[in-house]
Amino acid sequence: MDKTFPRLKSDEEIEALLEDDLSDYLTSDNFKPVTFEFKPKDKSVNVRMSEEMLEKVKSVSKKEGIPYQRYIRRAIERYLGAE
Repeated sequence: MDKTFPRLKSDEEIEALLEDDLSDYLTSDNFKPVTFEFKPKDKSVNVRMSEEMLEKVKSVSKKEGIPYQRYIRRAIERYLGAE
């Protein structure tokens, strides 16, 4: 039986929850792929694009749960890796 994860309001509630068996809260729906960025981002680039394209990028990146600039960088990295 899957449980809904409770909203925790204090450190004490978090500590108490960690004492419990959390396996009832874990399902495949709770997980999503995560990428880690290790190299420093020390250069910036300005790119001009239509407002419509930027809004679409922001919309898609929001659905994926990442900032839109990271989404753009990831798209470039994927394209370059596919060559």
